[in-house]
Amino acid sequence: MKHALIVGGTGMLANVSHWLVANGYHVSVIGRNQVRMEKFLERIDSKEVTPIIVDYINEKELRERLQQSIRLNHPINLVVAWIHTIAPDALKAICHEVSLYHYEWSLFHVLGSSSNIEDIKQKTAVPPFCQYHQIQLGFINEGNQSRWLTHQEISNGVIEAIQQKKSVHTVGVIEPWEKRPY
Repeated sequence: MKHALIVGGTGMLANVSHWLVANGYHVSVIGRNQVRMEKFLERIDSKEVTPIIVDYINEKELRERLQQSIRLNHPINLVVAWIHTIAPDALKAICHEVSLYHYEWSLFHVLGSSSNIEDIKQKTAVPPFCQYHQIQLGFINEGNQSRWLTHQEISNGVIEAIQQKKSVHTVGVIEPWEKRPY
């Protein structure tokens, strides 16, 4: 069975979790908030979801929970990761644990609109047999105004990136930067 890991899968990436389940994946979802996870699980109603309640800042606990999920649900072959900058080692820990159990896998790294994607790509220690993809979230221009992306637009963009397997995918626009919403 295909096994996906979603970091941020209870919030803005919740619809990505739903889509993966509908497309034959078992989905392990990392969330930091128990109440938010419970609400997410009520909406998905599937035995093909494993909730992982962990604050990914705690690298030791993150590694332990990932190992448990892999033992229960098979090796992970797809990771969608939206990780805040407050946890600089979380992605490295995820990459290490996934690579221990699966030779070839894909990582879709979700990044904010102001991220320097080239700099992040150079600094991200991606294992040799991992297909690394970046998804940069932007904003929407509507006439003379702009707005941030909705959760639905973000999820749709991430799903499109997974389907197209491009190395870099932008959801919305990031230019002109001075037109971004405040």
